Amino acid sequence: MSKSEKATYSHGHHASVISTHARRTAANSAGFLLPHIQPHYKILDLGCGPGTITADLAALVPQGSVLGVDSVDGILSQARSLTESRGLSNLTYQTGDANNLTFSDGEFDIVFCHQLLQHVKDPIGVLHEMKRVCKKGGLVAAREADYASFIWQPRTPELDTWGSIYQKVARANGGEPNAGRFMPQWAREAGWAPEQVTVSWNSWCFTGQGATDWALSWKDRSVHSDFAKSAVKLGFSDQAGLERTSAAWKAWADGEIDGCEDKIFVVGNGEILCRC
Repeated sequence: MSKSEKATYSHGHHASVISTHARRTAANSAGFLLPHIQPHYKILDLGCGPGTITADLAALVPQGSVLGVDSVDGILSQARSLTESRGLSNLTYQTGDANNLTFSDGEFDIVFCHQLLQHVKDPIGVLHEMKRVCKKGGLVAAREADYASFIWQPRTPELDTWGSIYQKVARANGGEPNAGRFMPQWAREAGWAPEQVTVSWNSWCFTGQGATDWALSWKDRSVHSDFAKSAVKLGFSDQAGLERTSAAWKAWADGEIDGCEDKIFVVGNGEILCRC
């Protein structure tokens, strides 16, 4: 019996979300994997979104190929446009469900996902599928945020409230917002022995304009994204509360809070490299 995704993607695909995702690169989001890539490798990127990381991976395997998979066909149009603009002939995309991959056993040298497992109902099952389609001796790699580990300064009550609401929304939608810390456990439960798994922790550290851009993204996401719709629908906030959150993000971005001249936002990420 085939499996399909039961969780709801909490962020959705509003422009404020995609603009943030489009800033991701292989260097800033897959650095732990890059030393292991060989020019002839065949790579699968699950949950590829707008394809910025995917395109970088393709540039690293000129004698190989990369396949990007996402469940939403619309976002793949943006990914294909990026591929065309970069002149990458070894990169293709298709829609698919990570719970039920249509590929043969052992088809890829590397199977990678970035910020996917936190949004699925059965992350261990997805890791099983990633392992199945990876070659013997190949690598399954994953990197996931851990929302409870986020650090920001200056702190404000409104942004603390945002963090609490996000935790509730993500879990109600079937995901695990603190996925980063569960990566070693999920790898073990998916069948890897401890000696087959390398665990690391890395962060996006936003300061200056980077911190401003992050805050302005959440200013819009707090009221326009699927996160906002879920927060109201599930009863974790109302529209007025979300407007206050949005205003707090704007004040933080604009330096209107004491200490904002030195503002910083740190996004912690857990990483695993699993040898098949």
